[in-house]
Amino acid sequence: MIDQAENLRQIIGNLKTRCTAVMPGILDSEQRTSKVITVTSGKGGVGKTNVTVNLAIALSRIGKRVAILDADFGLANIDVMLGIVPKHTLVDVMYDNKNILEVLTDGPENIKFISGGSGVEGLVKLTEKQRESFMQNISLLDRLVDFILIDTGAGLSESVLGFVMAADEVILVTTPEPTSITDAYALIKFIANRDENKKIRVVVNRAENAGEADDILNKLSVVTNRFLTVDIHPLGFVPHDEQVIKAVKMQQPFILSFPKSQASRHIIELSKKLANSEGISKECKNAGIKKFVQKFLNLVNN
Repeated sequence: MIDQAENLRQIIGNLKTRCTAVMPGILDSEQRTSKVITVTSGKGGVGKTNVTVNLAIALSRIGKRVAILDADFGLANIDVMLGIVPKHTLVDVMYDNKNILEVLTDGPENIKFISGGSGVEGLVKLTEKQRESFMQNISLLDRLVDFILIDTGAGLSESVLGFVMAADEVILVTTPEPTSITDAYALIKFIANRDENKKIRVVVNRAENAGEADDILNKLSVVTNRFLTVDIHPLGFVPHDEQVIKAVKMQQPFILSFPKSQASRHIIELSKKLANSEGISKECKNAGIKKFVQKFLNLVNN
């Protein structure tokens, strides 16, 4: 335990030396915790990763410090979206004595991202000593950023459900396609059956217009309230926009490539709603990344 405590002090010292100039106030409080939000979907192909990346940039622009954890293991979607290949992954923190700063990759507009690497298998198989060291290390993220957005794979796999249930909040991305809406409802049902108080925000991506998005959000709200006795929280929508497709092909976030596009304007509105929502770090209601990992491990181990 003495060695671990000394190691943690050394990491904090390095962080102060290497980061304060780049991110002022980065270690201003030992008590603060980041808000951990899992961004997920009932099915693949709904643009979840695109929403995550652009939302992160929009949050950064309004003064929030943001990190993305790419938890869509094996596909490295964040890497592809940004056109950046990270030198290290979270696996290096588990086994190669890297600290969390060393695996944080710089993205555009001051956002950071972490590649999850090979998946949760390594995390679950850590020895008690390795797990304690990892937990101390990962907890530093609470003092680095305000928001941690976890981009998951799609569907109802064990790891995805673990990320969903362990997070402070969930952003559920759907599209107007009937299959996407049905799968979104299935995911909401799963969450409601295990934690009826979990805050679920819904984003409709690729909506033709506000009327279509509102219709989907209203119908989902009515059905979930009536049959699941839970309330969902509509966050808004991102319209169908040909410039988004162009940006994806360019491996650039559309908020950077086409800042005046309708999609960019709407993602900015989503970020403002999220940043202004009740219970952000000033009120210290967020569980933070350390408790998130603890809860996740408890969920996948049971």
